[in-house]
Amino acid sequence: MGKILRDFWILTKDGLTIFSRVINPNLGPQLFGGLMSALNTFAESLSNGGMSNFELSSVRFTIEKKDNFLFVANSTNDIKPKKVMNELKKITNKFFKVFPEDIIKNWSKNIKVFSNFEEHITDSFVAKI
Repeated sequence: MGKILRDFWILTKDGLTIFSRVINPNLGPQLFGGLMSALNTFAESLSNGGMSNFELSSVRFTIEKKDNFLFVANSTNDIKPKKVMNELKKITNKFFKVFPEDIIKNWSKNIKVFSNFEEHITDSFVAKI
């Protein structure tokens, strides 16, 4: 598997982007985090569990929720959703191995704590342009 995701964000449940890896940043990470948090809250009010993915023309956004974090990745629409979700779950599990519960529990809201996460997940992404 691997090399199927384009962009990736980790958000707190209230929309703070604590990590992002994007190819072409058209939208600032904090604005994206606020938008995704609002969309997720809206979706949760409509159905149990909220949203797990959505599409925009040729890009699919896939969302994994775990321990008050949203893990969001995008890929092209031609990649099967199950394959993308499996890769996203792999990254999510890696996040909690690199940053165990004691780090997250004592986190002072300084997002620089998570800045080195990209070195743990580079095999999941297409090359930056």
